[in-house]
Amino acid sequence: MTKVACIGECMIELKQAGSGLFSRGYGGDTLNTAVYLARLGAGVDYITALGDDPLSDEMITGWAAEGVGTGQVLRLRGKLPGLYLIETDASGERRFFHWRDSAAARSLMDLPETDAILNSLASYDVVYLSAITLSLYGDKGRERLFTALKRARESGARFAFDTNFRARGWPDLDVARRVFQRAFEIADIVLASTEDLLPLYPGESHEALLARIPGGEVVLKLSEPASILRIAVTSYRIKAEPVAAPVVDTTAAGDSFAAAYVAARLAGAEPMEAARAGHHLAGVVVCHPGAIIPKAAMPAKLISGFTRASP
Repeated sequence: MTKVACIGECMIELKQAGSGLFSRGYGGDTLNTAVYLARLGAGVDYITALGDDPLSDEMITGWAAEGVGTGQVLRLRGKLPGLYLIETDASGERRFFHWRDSAAARSLMDLPETDAILNSLASYDVVYLSAITLSLYGDKGRERLFTALKRARESGARFAFDTNFRARGWPDLDVARRVFQRAFEIADIVLASTEDLLPLYPGESHEALLARIPGGEVVLKLSEPASILRIAVTSYRIKAEPVAAPVVDTTAAGDSFAAAYVAARLAGAEPMEAARAGHHLAGVVVCHPGAIIPKAAMPAKLISGFTRASP
């Protein structure tokens, strides 16, 4: 079985449930991708740090139930996961409020176990992380991670970088631009979007944004339902299929796209087929509330060689 390592953070989620009450769950961009990868048949481990509290126990149990490996999750005594609250206004627009400065996941690059975790990356077929992952660590932590990713690539692993950008996670845009460029230079697969890149590089054309990414396999998702796929020096425009049902929640559209793309490539699909698979799964996900759709709603035949198991 092919193996993927997803590195990142999962936080406690509070969202409005009416009458001033909130419901509790958990979520995170790379965790969402890990869950969809597992559902698509990939062997996937989630790499993060959690606390020694009951809520962290609940996360571990939930991930394992989805088939996500938890053996690389470090548990830190006296620490807690981060927390975010979702506020929705009358028009359905959402705002997020975060409490994460002392979250366990932010310590992942500074622990006695860090070297073992980083050395293990060479044993995976693909190492996947996002810009949000990189925003968790300081300069020294990011450098340790980039060095480990280079070693892993020398051993045959591929590095897939998702440009998921949240300005609040960075001290300033210049720091973010420098870190993005470092990731672009060593990534084998870049999963980008104009939504992520235009805040960093305002006013640039699609061609100019793609030119910033030297890698040979790049997907740039556009504001309309389409993407530009660049393989080596040749670009292709991939149009998404029309969404079959009303869009109710765009949460995890990009995360599910990434999972389907990576899973398809691991299954031997060509990049164009992988991009179509990404658009297809994202188009299903946005028709359901929340980041993780019911297992029964997963497409039965998304990519060649994949058939959804019975829920």
